[in-house]
Amino acid sequence: MGLKGVKILGIFLVFLLCFPLHFIYDWWPNSLFSIFAPVNESIWEHMKLIFTSYVFYGIFDYLLLKKNKLNFNNFVFQLFIVPIIGIILYLIIFIPLYDNFGENMIISIGLLFIIIIIEEILSYLFLKYKNIKFNNIIGVIGIIVVYIVFGYLTYKPIDNYLFFDTQESKYGINIYVK
Repeated sequence: MGLKGVKILGIFLVFLLCFPLHFIYDWWPNSLFSIFAPVNESIWEHMKLIFTSYVFYGIFDYLLLKKNKLNFNNFVFQLFIVPIIGIILYLIIFIPLYDNFGENMIISIGLLFIIIIIEEILSYLFLKYKNIKFNNIIGVIGIIVVYIVFGYLTYKPIDNYLFFDTQESKYGINIYVK
């Protein structure tokens, strides 16, 4: 299997990974899962799905790349930057749709799938690009910082509609609106 095949497989595996990740905190509520998976139905909490599914798939992705003896660069860097770009693109497209049409699961899931396709295309490009200086350091620090931000904003959410769970009328993990 070549790099293109690995990336095509990645589209479907990252997408499928989103579904158990969506519910993992409900199944096993604890502080570790609260950092990696959504704790409520807010828009912001669902950005964890885009990031975590991509990073978790990265382990399998790396093994596939090595097993098939494929040449690639910037692996850790792309594990950080590609889902960040995915989150930004998702929000740029989703927010106007949400503001105009409200929550629609078909739109949300369809857009997620499109974003994952874009992520895998970007991943392919980063892996084929010449080696970026300090890519491993930037990638590792970036991933750690993203999860620190996710954790912090789960427990101390901003008073903004992106962080508001309309189903349970709460922000973050346990901050209810009266």
